[in-house]
Amino acid sequence: MPALPLDEAGKYVAGAYLVFLTLVVIYVAIIGAKIARIERELSELVAKEDER
Repeated sequence: MPALPLDEAGKYVAGAYLVFLTLVVIYVAIIGAKIARIERELSELVAKEDER
């Protein structure tokens, strides 16, 4: 016998997937922001070097 009846467990499984997907989207957004910042700083450094 399962811990929860299957008709009730579906809600918790869907909730767990939703939380996991939300965390993945937040992680990707944070990494994307970091990459954009690094690219911007790198282009500024290249522009300063070209001025020399």
